[in-house]
Amino acid sequence: MSTDPQRHARSFGGVADAYDRGRPSYPDAAVAWLVGERPVTVLELGAGTGKLTERLVAAGHDVHATEPDEAMLAILRRRLPDVRTSATGAEEIPVADQSVDVVVAAQCFHWFDPEVALPEIARVLRPGGHLAAVWNQRDERIPWVRKLGRVIGTQDNLTDPLVAVETSTDFHEVDDAAFKHWQVVDRRSIQDLVRSRSNVAVLGEAERERVMAELLALYDDYGRGMDGMQLPYQARCFRARVAERAVPVPEPRLEPTVPIALAGDDPMVDSADTIPRVAAGFEDTGTLLIDFR
Repeated sequence: MSTDPQRHARSFGGVADAYDRGRPSYPDAAVAWLVGERPVTVLELGAGTGKLTERLVAAGHDVHATEPDEAMLAILRRRLPDVRTSATGAEEIPVADQSVDVVVAAQCFHWFDPEVALPEIARVLRPGGHLAAVWNQRDERIPWVRKLGRVIGTQDNLTDPLVAVETSTDFHEVDDAAFKHWQVVDRRSIQDLVRSRSNVAVLGEAERERVMAELLALYDDYGRGMDGMQLPYQARCFRARVAERAVPVPEPRLEPTVPIALAGDDPMVDSADTIPRVAAGFEDTGTLLIDFR
């Protein structure tokens, strides 16, 4: 299987419909932990087809969703036409400095370039705001789920991407929590789930069909026909508060100086040379005699 991360990251547009049909949503408890229960302004990065976006809007938050893949974003826009959207990535965020309360990334933080994205995320967060990230991780303690993992590949590593946040001077320490939930899958939706995985989407047709055949054999052994099965997940959640930024001290403002007019420069300015003189040699008689020489 391919290990090129950029090729994997670009694979979702071709399976956007399968992604939307087959991927699980997120439990309300996880959403509340990620962004809080009070309505706030949320910037969602890598929003995909709107799985988390839909839950954020339902919870009353003001959401701006960004997604670099136009095919994924088109589905989100059809589902949530009133949500502000931008076709952009995490490395160049099209919002003003200190303008959002929470930046959240669902199932996508591991695709970001942290050296560029983390300062950008810190830039747009208000003081006291935080970055939040979540991944739906299959609970492979259950035997048939563990077998599913062997067929379609193991979970994405959730530790390495968070190291960049923990070592960043832009954020404080990372908190984490996990919330258990279930996704009901049937014979069709489990195929959509697997086809939407990047490590399957990048395969050649023959190899991909081999994986799908193994998947259906597993489902037929364990499945319950049209009633479907419950696929267990843990929503693994992380958040980190933005670090306080030093406010630059403004340079002292120098008031412009007014030049002193030289004698004779301004007719409205009197000087010793311009005031008419009293004629010498006269006694003060109460009458001012002016010498107009």
